[in-house]
Amino acid sequence: MFAQMTDSLDFHSKALVVRAERQRVIASNIANADTPGYIARDVNFRETMAAATGSSGLPTTARMSSGTSNSRHIPLASSTGELGGSSSLAYAPQTQPSMDGNSVDLDRERSNFVDNAVRYESTLRFINGHAKTILSAIQGQ
Repeated sequence: MFAQMTDSLDFHSKALVVRAERQRVIASNIANADTPGYIARDVNFRETMAAATGSSGLPTTARMSSGTSNSRHIPLASSTGELGGSSSLAYAPQTQPSMDGNSVDLDRERSNFVDNAVRYESTLRFINGHAKTILSAIQGQ
């Protein structure tokens, strides 16, 4: 029974780590918006969470590394950030061409940054609410 109570917290704590890693990558993209030749990166949340939780229920196409169309293609190098190299870090698609080869779209990156921050905060609020519920149950309130 205790394992059932902590499984949800474990999942959400891993989601927080993935969200924090994605926030770091997006911030790096924004910081390098004026760097010639810089190619924007992004973390695939679904693949990274599947790897972090050990679930293998993803379809074959989702298990392939982002940016590959065939399982025999060489996968992209993964990040060595907080996730210890298990993140699905891939190049973000370029939406508009630029003369200097930089693929960062500031509007898209800002949008991703805000979306990820809201999702991070909602996960954090869920964990906080769950912890308060467990604490009140222990105290008998």
